[in-house]
Amino acid sequence: MATKDEREKRRLERIEAEKREASAERRRLVLGYVVAGGLTLAVVIGIVIVIAGSGGGDEETQVDGKQIPDEAHIELQSGSAHNFTPDGRTGTAPPDLAQGDLATAAEDAGCELMLDLEDEGSTHLKPNADEPDYGTNPPTSGNHDPSQQADGAYSVYPDPIFTLHALEHGRVTIQYSPDLSEDEQIELKGLFDEDFDGILLFPNPEMPYEVAATAWTQMIGCDSYDGAATIDALRDFRDTYRGQGPEQVPIVIPDS
Repeated sequence: MATKDEREKRRLERIEAEKREASAERRRLVLGYVVAGGLTLAVVIGIVIVIAGSGGGDEETQVDGKQIPDEAHIELQSGSAHNFTPDGRTGTAPPDLAQGDLATAAEDAGCELMLDLEDEGSTHLKPNADEPDYGTNPPTSGNHDPSQQADGAYSVYPDPIFTLHALEHGRVTIQYSPDLSEDEQIELKGLFDEDFDGILLFPNPEMPYEVAATAWTQMIGCDSYDGAATIDALRDFRDTYRGQGPEQVPIVIPDS
């Protein structure tokens, strides 16, 4: 029979063993909580990433459910397409520059230069506000929408409230009458394709010119399109005023 001392020794050993087991169980529980918490956090992060990756991005790369064609060179980092149909036509290569002086090129092409026009304001319009009555046609300044029209070529006329924001940020627009022949439109598209960074190209059925180009408070208007001479004038205007907006935002040049 075990003595009293032996029984006491065994009791103490049993208590110590129970303590070790309880401690081990607590460690297992804590580890389980950490693992479970980590898995939950990973799931949450994964959901956030999926949402962030799909949060409207597909809409910004499509118009009317169709993918924006590469040939339109629409740069969505510069703004929004605002669901205006892109121009995916391939332009014909323009002739080499013959006249590099803007004033001379405008005169040779029979175009009117209207420079340093009145600044009509640059306040951001409230949602659903009426379009202001602009003092020039096409508009060259004035209150506009907070969302900028993205750089690129469009086959329809974007609202000036969006394109004016682009001008404010140093962009240049090239606009043409939709009555121009297809071949003439393709020639202008070729001028755009040649150097499209920071440029918007689109038809304008409302202006009194066959071809025009605008920057912030600057414009060239041509009553007729005369091929190479007009191309020279538009190219000189582009190279003079691109990047000259009062709130210039860096022009996005995509990786080649």
